[in-house]
Amino acid sequence: MEDIFKDIKVHSALNQKLWNGDKLRPEVRKRLLKIASEFIKELDIPVSISDVTFTGSLANFNYSKYSDIDLHLILDFSKINKNEDLVRDFLLAKKSLWNDEHDIFIRGSEVEVYAENIGDPHHSTGVYSVLNNEWIKKPDPGKSEKIIDYYGVINKSNQLIRLINSTLELDSFDKLDKLELLKDKIKKMRQCGLEKEGEFSIENLAYKLLRNKGYIKKLWDESSSMYDELMSMENVSH
Repeated sequence: MEDIFKDIKVHSALNQKLWNGDKLRPEVRKRLLKIASEFIKELDIPVSISDVTFTGSLANFNYSKYSDIDLHLILDFSKINKNEDLVRDFLLAKKSLWNDEHDIFIRGSEVEVYAENIGDPHHSTGVYSVLNNEWIKKPDPGKSEKIIDYYGVINKSNQLIRLINSTLELDSFDKLDKLELLKDKIKKMRQCGLEKEGEFSIENLAYKLLRNKGYIKKLWDESSSMYDELMSMENVSH
């Protein structure tokens, strides 16, 4: 885990490849709005956008070379269908399909598109309205630096790495179940941290470190591979 601190460093300025001071660069803003428009077209259902927001570490001071551009399309799910859970599942599927099919980069950072229900709680300390070209929640580098528990992040990361490695090395009939349980545990851990302390929580930063180091991908890939193998059949009896 050498050089672990550089991955959670708090910079003194926003990433100036994307920002001009604290304003989104016009050409970047124009392209993000174009991407949002293209995503809406591919939904192939009538929707109206309440806002398009840029959030995550690249809308904050804790970005790294691994950071994505988190582009959120704010929609009123209830106006699409009264069954908001159905809408959420549909949009999650569309989001996964879009992000799997497209590798769109702006100034070296990949764009990840999300559809978010209006009024959903947001735990980020930096949220920029791309549509209105203004901050909804402006980040503060001084406050960010003070609330990072670096050693807590390292300890949590190391615990999870040991757990991931031991689970990946299992050779037992219930390995797939244990992989799925571990995936669920990590997702819930991150969400709990976001809800309690926001994106600078120990849990969220530990998750980001694991993702940056490739451990999250290893876990998800192994689970997917085992599931596919389990569901496959070489010969079909008639």
